Amino acid sequence: MGNQELHPPEPRLTAERDAFISALVAGHRHQVLEIGCGTGEDGLAFVAAGINYVGLDPSEENIHRARARHLEAVVGTPAELPFADETFDAAWARDALANVADTDLYGVMIEVMRVLKPGAPLAVGLPSKTADSRPGAGGFQSLRSDEMVRNLFEPHGDIRTFTSWEADGGCGQYRFLVVAKP
Repeated sequence: MGNQELHPPEPRLTAERDAFISALVAGHRHQVLEIGCGTGEDGLAFVAAGINYVGLDPSEENIHRARARHLEAVVGTPAELPFADETFDAAWARDALANVADTDLYGVMIEVMRVLKPGAPLAVGLPSKTADSRPGAGGFQSLRSDEMVRNLFEPHGDIRTFTSWEADGGCGQYRFLVVAKP
């Protein structure tokens, strides 16, 4: 989380974000939570589209920088969200869940779904390394197949979209999915 400016999103991920924003606007979903907001780069795009935005990041420095961009942002983690039940119309989590262990993801997803309104979409971007990636280079610490990723998220809602592509530089796969809260 929080290294969005060090590693700008690939054009394909930017296109997925923009399509998600368009769907939120068309669906009259006006309140979005970004999990792992970093310094707020994606937040600026949500706000530019007229969406009320709240960013969350574990780094106080990132939150300070996001607030300097006039974004609402709070310190926190997806495992313990400081929000009331059913607060948000949608959530965006680019790379924020990438290093959550499979054994912890179920509980994290329960917490994320708790703060979403019924039917709310959660967009998740997940980088993963290839078998020959350098340890510690970022992304998942273990390899996960598309099927495994689907199986991790299916218990939490309806997977509306699921795409997978080779990340820039051939350093692994990138998966993007949208899961709607029941």
